[in-house]
Amino acid sequence: MKPKSYLIESLIGLGALLVVVSALGYYILNEPARILNAQRDVIAAQLDDAMTLYAENCSVCHGLNGEGIGATPPLDSAVLRTMPYDEIYKTISRGRYQTAMPAWAIEDGGPLSDYQINELVTLILYGDWTETGNRTINLGFAPLIPFTTEPDPVLLAEIANLPDGSTLQTAVQLFAAHCVACHGADGLGTAIAPALNDPAVRQKTAEDISRIITYGNTGTLMAGWNNVLATDEINALTSLIERWDEIPLGTIPAPNVPIPVTEESLALGGQLFAANCARCHGPEGQGTPRAPSLNVKSFLTQTSDQAIQQIITLGVPGTAMPSWGDRMSDAEIQAIVGFIRQWEPTAPEVAVLTRPGGGGPPWLRNDTTNVNPLPSTNRPVQPTEQITSLLDWRILILIGAVLSLAFALIAAGTFSLR
Repeated sequence: MKPKSYLIESLIGLGALLVVVSALGYYILNEPARILNAQRDVIAAQLDDAMTLYAENCSVCHGLNGEGIGATPPLDSAVLRTMPYDEIYKTISRGRYQTAMPAWAIEDGGPLSDYQINELVTLILYGDWTETGNRTINLGFAPLIPFTTEPDPVLLAEIANLPDGSTLQTAVQLFAAHCVACHGADGLGTAIAPALNDPAVRQKTAEDISRIITYGNTGTLMAGWNNVLATDEINALTSLIERWDEIPLGTIPAPNVPIPVTEESLALGGQLFAANCARCHGPEGQGTPRAPSLNVKSFLTQTSDQAIQQIITLGVPGTAMPSWGDRMSDAEIQAIVGFIRQWEPTAPEVAVLTRPGGGGPPWLRNDTTNVNPLPSTNRPVQPTEQITSLLDWRILILIGAVLSLAFALIAAGTFSLR
């Protein structure tokens, strides 16, 4: 017959076992909700930081609300929200070859830490783009008026008398607003872009001309305009190029007038260059491995003020040079042009590149003192994965506790029987 003390010890052990099992069961049942709430708090904090990062670094190319500008694609996209996390991270970190998307990771020459890139990926996957647009406006990065020129009003009125004159008038106005600084007065070409008012170009098919306007020409300054121009506007420009021999000379005046420079504009241009351009082009325009030299004879003698202004305004497709026309006013861009131009008398024949480094605004510095980067995988565990892994872990603890108590009871019973 078993001693009475053994029964008491067994009852106490079973009672303790029930208490532990009940407590663990309650904890397990409430753990998913706790994890989800914690995950929401983390995502909310990341999104708040990411909106500021976007306004300072990305809105100039991808638009106020992530809608995309020119050839730069939108980020407010259902397709992007279904892309794998790692693919988006890689694009931001390393950039995209032969596009205007540069590498943003510090290890690839960019200004952003792993943690900051993760925050931007979180914005793309879970962000509110209306709220992001409001943040961009509040920080002073809202789009401004882009660079434009005006066609001669008298000659523009004469074009109405041509067959389908209204379409040609629309095309002339579009060309004056978007194309003249690169392709020149009356489309006769410049040092940085070929003539479009040319018999050889008119021999191309309408499909070829439309395709180049729509998607751009890789490896040149020619951007794709499908995110800016409607289909009927692209068709109108195609008609203009096919029928340019019918357009009176002088309809689109030459914009190649030197940018006016004053002591105040030089000071402003120097400040803007130091804040926005020096990081890539060097503090004195020497160039870096990330961007070419501006302070060199070949560039300054072969590139007009208007061409420089157009490059700054629209960016350069296929390179890390973004469009600044939606972030700076004409006066600010012209001040930068004047600041760059004043290097010409003393510009060296051969540029000596400098390494990118300190200076510039805080959002361009490689300062990660207060940043805690994520593990090398650069991919935070998703909420459902966290819940699954934690539940598995809790279940293992519960099983271990039950087995431990069972062995303890068996050991206690065996000891009391001796």
